[in-house]
Amino acid sequence: MKTREVHLTARPRGWPTADDFALVEVERPSPGDGEVLVRNLFMSVDPYMRGRMNDVKSYVPPFRLGEVMTGRAIGEVVESRSPDLAEGDVVLHELGWREHAWGPAKRFRPLTPIEGVPLSAYLGALGMPALTAYVGLLDIAEMKEGDTVFVSGAAGAVGSMAGQIARLKGARRVIGSAGSDEKVAYVTGRLGFDTAFNYRSGPVHRLLADSAPDGVDVYFDNVGGDHLEAAIGAFNRGGRAALCGAISVYNATEPPPGPRNLALLVGKRATLKGFIVTDWGDRYDDFVRDVGGWIRDGKITFEETVFDGVDHAVEAFLAMLRGENLGKMIVRL
Repeated sequence: MKTREVHLTARPRGWPTADDFALVEVERPSPGDGEVLVRNLFMSVDPYMRGRMNDVKSYVPPFRLGEVMTGRAIGEVVESRSPDLAEGDVVLHELGWREHAWGPAKRFRPLTPIEGVPLSAYLGALGMPALTAYVGLLDIAEMKEGDTVFVSGAAGAVGSMAGQIARLKGARRVIGSAGSDEKVAYVTGRLGFDTAFNYRSGPVHRLLADSAPDGVDVYFDNVGGDHLEAAIGAFNRGGRAALCGAISVYNATEPPPGPRNLALLVGKRATLKGFIVTDWGDRYDDFVRDVGGWIRDGKITFEETVFDGVDHAVEAFLAMLRGENLGKMIVRL
């Protein structure tokens, strides 16, 4: 039997293109002892994957040329030779970018769906992006009730959750940035941010200053670049930033300049702290309890932008890098 998967065929310089990838047909094996075969139902495309396309040392190894890429996915066990998983079980795993996954059962974690929550949410609103928002806001930035919180990339998978969690945790004011007027309306309407601005409509430092006349206590950074510089300028004394990502510079062909106002951190007693969510697995149970309950009770809402088929996975990934998604970008397989 055949199945299809996506390989990286060239290392992008600057913005990736479809020519850097190939859709490849391969044999689908039968599982051996202790192994399972999984039919993938949904796969995730995420900004961090762009970094893995570069042959540089990082917190995760780079993708290998000529081989299938990896990423989070949800699937159904269709064959099992393991006592730990049965046919029909729904599992979460790291073998995305393919129609079928196989291997030792220990690589696949069973899921217990929450009633009324779609399975795909375990890649977004109940998955790694939302855990990133939860940990970054509460543990890294140590947000407190009454803080003014600024979230960049507020219409995306992580930012949309960070802003809603800030609101539920008693932020005095939640401010977001987004890349279009339509996204600004979504952020201030459905997501409940107090205000937001379109970062394409003027200098970010001025737009943020207008939105936060009393300054910013917490900054959740998904963008880097001019957004980080603006947040430093707007910090109140003791300001804290959780550095999650810097999508504005992922496709840069030259080293981007750092914020020009880092000296302000001294007088403002401010803190910039980077983090990787995989270091925070001990918070997962608390996260599922809190965020799962908020979703179930209608206190948190989320959107997904969905592309269909592994043959459209690259298109989904490139669209996500261009900011064309609302909420989590998902590929339905």
